[in-house]
Formats: sequence, C-alpha cells, structure tokens
Amino acid sequence: MSKCWVVIAAGGSGKRMKRRVPKQYLEIAGKTVIEHTMGAFLGHEIVSGVAVVTAPDDTRWKNVIPSHPKFLCQIEGGTERCDSVLSGLEALKAYAGLDDWVLVHDAARPCISKALIDKLVKKVMGHPVGGILGLPVTDTMKKTDNRDGIIQSVPRENIWRAQTPQMFHLNVLCGALSDLKQRNSIVTDEASAMEFMGMRPLMVKGSEANLKITTPSDLPLAEYFLAAEAKAALRAEKRTIFGSKKKNKKKTEDPAVEKAAPKAGRILMKRPKFLDS
Repeated sequence: MSKCWVVIAAGGSGKRMKRRVPKQYLEIAGKTVIEHTMGAFLGHEIVSGVAVVTAPDDTRWKNVIPSHPKFLCQIEGGTERCDSVLSGLEALKAYAGLDDWVLVHDAARPCISKALIDKLVKKVMGHPVGGILGLPVTDTMKKTDNRDGIIQSVPRENIWRAQTPQMFHLNVLCGALSDLKQRNSIVTDEASAMEFMGMRPLMVKGSEANLKITTPSDLPLAEYFLAAEAKAALRAEKRTIFGSKKKNKKKTEDPAVEKAAPKAGRILMKRPKFLDS
C-alpha cells in the first residue's frame, strides 16, 4: 500500500495581514499558526513524514523546528508557491516512493482536522489522479471590468472554492510542476498543474473551519475553530477511556477518577461576537 507524506508550504509573506510578522508565525491559542498546522499532520497515524518549505530569508523558522520523529526536513522555497512546492517534492524523494501519495497543505490553514484529513485520504486513495478539498460556492458570483463595473453574473452551479490539502502521487505531481516551470507558467495550486496536464482531479467537500488565514479578521475565527477541535478531541479521548466501563458496566477502582472524568472534557470556549452579527 502506498504511503502518505506531507509538504507544508510556509513561504508566504502575508502582506494582506499588515503585520511585520509573517502570518504563519502569528500566535493563536498558545502556539504559532505553523505549529498548529504541523501538529495536525505530525500527530496523524496515516502520515509517514512531513517536509516544510519556507522562504529563503526566513529567520523565525529556527524557533519552531519540531522535535517529532516524523519531521523530515526544511527546504528553502522559490519565488512562486509552485516553485516552493516543487522544491519540497524533490526533497521528499529522498524518503518516499515515487508512487506514494503526497498531501500539499498551506501553513496558513491551521484548523485542518483529523476527520477532514481522514475524509480526503479515504476518498482519494482509490482515485486514478488524486483530489483536493473544497467548498461549493453559495454566493451569487459577479464578473467585473478593471473599473469594478459588473459585466455579468456567473452561474455558481458546479463552482467550488479550492482548499488544501491537495493529494496526488509524488512522481506525477512533481512531473506536472516541473513541466510548467520549463514553460514559465505559474499556477496557484497543485490541482491546476494536474489540470494543465489534461487530468481531472476529484473534488472532496471540505469545511468552513479549514479557513486560510489571510486578513486580521481571520485570527479570532481560527482560534474559535481550534478550540472547537480541541474540545472534540477531548470528548473522543474521553469516550475511548471510559467507553469500556460503560459497555462492561464495571466500576472504576478509584471513584475519584469517575467523578472527575466529566470535568476533564470541559474547555472554556467563547464564541466570537462577530459570528452573531
């Protein structure tokens, strides 16, 4: 069975954040954005290893280098995102088989959940090309001219917003991006490279929680989703620990443990006010 590897693209400058610190190094919920992102994959049992691609002038990476056995390497990226991803894929060849799967993910999407990774892998594993996460467009779409005048309405049927991870075979994706580089063509995601090669990747429905941090208003929302995911993880752990007790109707040896168990799953989490506005 082919293994699954991960390349995290972390070379963005985050100009729209209007911060001196790149968005992947901003702190939310007690950790930097990139630490949340790396943790989601390093802690996943299906992931064999993780490579991270950073900007050539990145001076903050040294402060967040993970000490996890699944962390493979850090690579300096290129001018464009597609160049950086290609560098990451080339480095991954030292560890992975050419027919293995690789999940490419944006460092600025820290709220990726285990359930969403599981869903993507399960759906894509049997697909001949690969696939990505995405969400169907629900708003009315408008096309404008360069003066912001509306030219026409664009039908939203079968229109999706692409997310990451995007999952493809290592050798095929590497070849597609290499070919585009030789043609001096730029693509903004991996699926575009596959499409350019005449392939048709699978679209797998993602989640609004898997947002990409782009503007300051995204930070409290990401923190809310991270807290919700942490709460869900605690509940799952609680079910695992105490599930057998319910099934077998056995009493715990220490009554204090049973009494304290419900409190263990509690987490203080305030819903951001802007979600209700």
